[in-house]
Amino acid sequence: MKFLPYNLLRRVGGALALLLSPLAWAHPHSFIAMQTTPVISDNQLTGLKMVWTMDEITSADLLYDAGSATPDSPVWKKLAAEVMANVLAQHYFTEFWHQGKAVKFQNLPPSWALARKGAKAVLTFVLPLAQPQPLAGQTYKFSTFDPTYFVDMSWHDEQALSLPEAVKARCKLTLTTPQPDASLKAFALSLDKADAPPESMDLGRQFAQTVTLSCQ
Repeated sequence: MKFLPYNLLRRVGGALALLLSPLAWAHPHSFIAMQTTPVISDNQLTGLKMVWTMDEITSADLLYDAGSATPDSPVWKKLAAEVMANVLAQHYFTEFWHQGKAVKFQNLPPSWALARKGAKAVLTFVLPLAQPQPLAGQTYKFSTFDPTYFVDMSWHDEQALSLPEAVKARCKLTLTTPQPDASLKAFALSLDKADAPPESMDLGRQFAQTVTLSCQ
């Protein structure tokens, strides 16, 4: 798996940290709390502003490498570029649909940054759509997830989703969280940290939340 948190857990000796919890040997091993705001320009949807806050264990190696460097230093810029490269390698870990069809993204985000928030690393970037999308009378859906479910990527609640002031009166965001059955949860919990679920199972998708953006 190419996603950075997996590499971080290996590099910082994740086994020690995993011993802290009786369920730590099960999937997922890494956690990212997300916040998302649609980007609107000229009454069109042009992208999604993402704020991903990594858990303390996942953040540890990044923050160690950053040391006492100031936020605008080359050190932070280099780390941000490395993290963003991993995200891009996985197509932003995001799927976006309109009328049942996939909406494509641009290959590179217009902006991104990595910062420290206490003991956590925070990645902020704009996920750009390949083409601006109309808002009036339209409904869009998107999900962000790790297919292997090694990393739990989730919005804690609908407060983690926000709309620009200009469209609050006519658009709304709805968060849907799946309820996998007991057998699927048991399977995920049974996976060792070195295990990977069968690719055909697409385990992460079965735990993935869906956000719906609907506008009048």
